[in-house]
Parts: sequence; structure tokens; C-alpha cells
Amino acid sequence: MSILMNLWSLAGYIVPFIFVLSIVVFFHELGHFTVGRLCGVKVDAFSLGFGPELAAFTDRWGTRWRIAAFPLGGYVKFHGDANGASMTDEAGIANMPSDEKAVTFFAQNVWKRAAIVAAGPLASFLLAIVIFTGIFSIEGRGMLIPRVDAVAPSSAAADAGFRPGDLIVSIDGVKINGFEDMQRIVQTSSDQSLTFVVERDGKTVDLVATPRRRDIATPFGTTRVGVLGVEAANNPANVHVERYSVPESARMAAAETWYVIERTGSYLSGLLIGRESAEQLSGIAGIAQASGEMAKIGFAALMSLTAILSISIGFLNLLPIPLLDGGHLFYYAVEAVRGRALHEKTQQFGYRIGLTLVAGLMIFATYNDISRITRQWMHWG
Repeated sequence: MSILMNLWSLAGYIVPFIFVLSIVVFFHELGHFTVGRLCGVKVDAFSLGFGPELAAFTDRWGTRWRIAAFPLGGYVKFHGDANGASMTDEAGIANMPSDEKAVTFFAQNVWKRAAIVAAGPLASFLLAIVIFTGIFSIEGRGMLIPRVDAVAPSSAAADAGFRPGDLIVSIDGVKINGFEDMQRIVQTSSDQSLTFVVERDGKTVDLVATPRRRDIATPFGTTRVGVLGVEAANNPANVHVERYSVPESARMAAAETWYVIERTGSYLSGLLIGRESAEQLSGIAGIAQASGEMAKIGFAALMSLTAILSISIGFLNLLPIPLLDGGHLFYYAVEAVRGRALHEKTQQFGYRIGLTLVAGLMIFATYNDISRITRQWMHWG
């Protein structure tokens, strides 16, 4: 019985993980596929997952649509590609008749190739906007009134003069509608001076506080954020749900997507200069754990995670690392400037470096996941 219970518990993480990752991968690759078709490139295969086929069919344009055994990614294989990693099959192309060669990815001009490659990350961002738009328009947004209920002793808020009962009106001129709005600004502004306008006893008061950088434990690992030191009253009377029209939801969804992009970029830049902790990096196990936890909360939470993961995949793919979309775009930019492509050996050398970097990052992220999950098990035990 205990074995069955453990398997059932494990399925509660694996099924949401496959659901989330499949949506993210499908739409990312659909971006490449759609623009490729529009540019006149023949698509040999569209694969969701890697390895042996579980199910497949071939459409009237000759594209093999396949679901593979290992759902940890996917790829679009254009005509003339040697594999799903978009490596060019030079020998195969050389032996092709001219009309067949014309529909290969390799034969397209640099601008078409760049558009096809950029379409994947852009599709990832678009998917996130669509998901967030649906959540905001259907679920609305729960807002906790930004009223201070308690001030932590010796905190940045205490030093700045915050008092229980203060209503936060704005931060550096930005209007604060809910406690979450305040948290987002504070968390991304550690060690930076912020000017708060609060309403106190019917009057407005200006307070200057500098959030302090702290490592905060979350169910998905340790994250380093700015902390002010105030708490809100978690009282149902202080929570209200705001409803939005579809256009308003779309505008908020775009802003939310940009916020996640900005936070991801800020974290990566902070990681390079040592300001951020590498413990926050998560791999497959971390995503699976997060998927299971969000599924327990509800479908909207799971879809929100899907949107965030889609943004992260889109952003990371734009990094100028050979093997990723950003690396291809870098090569195309060089080609556009030089008037000719880099030598094949140079590109191959770059791909090997990119593969090493990506593999190293995945191994390190997986190590983080295992370490974090092991600590949690020991704590629960």
C-alpha cells in the first residue's frame, strides 16, 4: 500500500510537470515552425519530446508530427538540417536538386533565417501574455490593501519610521494598489533608497527606507531579495478582487511578462557579479516540484507557472550562447555585417562551447535541485 501511495504522490508531480513543459515546448517550437513555413522552408519533423516515437502522423506538406518517449523538450527539423539541433547537413544539401535545395533552411537569406530563429522566443513571450490575459480576465486579481499591520524591530522599516496602521500610497512616485505591488518594488530594490508616501491619521507622510538584502527560504529554494520589514493584516476584510476587461487584462499581461523578463535579466546579471545566489537555479527536478505544488493550489496557479516558465525559456534562448537561439542570432548578425557567414569550423567550435556551457548549467541546476529536495526530506523526517 505504501508503494502505491508513493507512486500516486510521485504522479502528482510528474503529470503536472509533463503538462507544463509540453505546453511551453510546443508553443516555442510552433513559433519556429510557423515562421519557417511562411518563409517557404520545408519542415521535415515537429517533435514533442525526444527518443522513440509514441505516436505520429505526416501532414500533406510532408511534415512528420511526432510525440516521443522522453518529454523533456522538443524540436523542429527543417529540410536540410542534419538533426533537431539545426546543424546543417552540408553533404546532403550538396547532392540535392536546385528546387529541393531552395526550400531548405540553409538556402534562405540571413534575414529569413534570423526571423525563423527569433520566432521561438517571441512565441514563448506571446504564450505568457495570452495565459496571463486569460487569468486576469477570468480570475481577476486578488489585492491585499497595502496597510501596515506590524513593523519588525530593527528592520529597514523601523529605522525609516513606519508605524502600524500606515497605508502605503506610492513608492518613488509609483502608485501602490496592493501589498503585492509594494513587495515587488522592495524585493527588486535591495540596498537602494526608496521614498514612500504613506497615509497616517488622515495625512500624508514621506518616509525614506533602504530595503536590506536577505536570503528567503521558499518551497522551491532560497531566493535573495530586498526586505523592508513590514507585514500586512491577513484579514479577509482587507482583500478585494479586482476585475478587468480583456483589453485591460492584455495590458496587465504584457506588463507582467516584462516584469518577469526584467527580474530574470536582473538575476542573471547579479549572478555574474556575485550579487545573487546560484542556489536559486533550478533544473528539471525543481520545475517538476514547482509544477506539483502549483497543481495543488489550482489550475490558475499551474497556468501562471506555465507562463513564467515560458518567459524564462524564451529569455534564456535569446542569450548569445552557441546552440541556443541567441547564439544562432549572433552568428547571423555577424554574417549580416561581414556579408558572408562565419567559417563552418568556427561555428562548430562555438557550438561545442555552447554545448559545454548548457550541459554544465543543467548539471549544476540538477545538483541544486537534489540538494534542496534532500534537505527538505531530512527536515520533514
